[in-house]
Amino acid sequence: MKKLLYQFDTDPQASVFDNVVAYDGGADHVTAYANCNADMITPLVEGAIFTRSGSNKKNTAIFVGGSDINTGDKLFDTIQKYFFDGFRVSTMLDSNGCNTTAAAAVACILKNGVILGKNVVILAGTGPVGGRAAVIMAKLGAKVCISSRGMQRSEQACNYLNQRFGVEIEPREAKTNENRAKLIENAQIVLATGAAGVELLSEDDWRNNSSIEIMVDANAVPPAGIKGIKMTDKGESRHGKTTWGSIGFGPAKLALQRQCIGRLFEQNDLILDVDEIFNIATEII
Repeated sequence: MKKLLYQFDTDPQASVFDNVVAYDGGADHVTAYANCNADMITPLVEGAIFTRSGSNKKNTAIFVGGSDINTGDKLFDTIQKYFFDGFRVSTMLDSNGCNTTAAAAVACILKNGVILGKNVVILAGTGPVGGRAAVIMAKLGAKVCISSRGMQRSEQACNYLNQRFGVEIEPREAKTNENRAKLIENAQIVLATGAAGVELLSEDDWRNNSSIEIMVDANAVPPAGIKGIKMTDKGESRHGKTTWGSIGFGPAKLALQRQCIGRLFEQNDLILDVDEIFNIATEII
């Protein structure tokens, strides 16, 4: 029986990236739907849960993607409301790669040190990846703050994450490189998750900071979010700090996403969100 994955994407065009990785992860056929939202999902979910029976249900799975994490979360929650008794299929959420990218980055950080009790600053962290990374590290016992150029946006992101995941993440405003350099003065871990093409820190902003132990830049498009970190850095030592670039931990992210897709077809009741995906990351990274 073929392994069928239904890709529910909240964007006007479904992600080709997620489609390719789904095939590489073990799906025999991927059907991608665009512009998905909680109000139109009923026939799609019912088609997935009512067609195959018994152990054959594990051969059908759902993947929720798209760039809008709030819409993705709502869609992910709504899908599960249709499940009952044995009428359910394994489902994964990874809007904009939020869970797999964040989990891979944090797993790489753990390879180089502990997170418990550390001060963590996530620069430009109001997006999907920054938010999920904040949740993971807060649950690991770090003191985490998220910065944005505007305090209102940072507060909105933190309030949402704190309410949804039961964590305590603090908002910060940092409009300039100078503001951000001040913000990381007492940080041990710094993660940059800003928009492509935006430099958040110059090398002079962090090279002489003696408190920083680990720095990660998730920006995959030049210029770097943190100048002085190369995209290919894979646990390099720079100015006494361990550094990771997007290409450095990128293979781990792809391996994790493929692994998660494969596991969807091992049972019909697997639900993969940030906690479950991070657990898988710690197994394989």
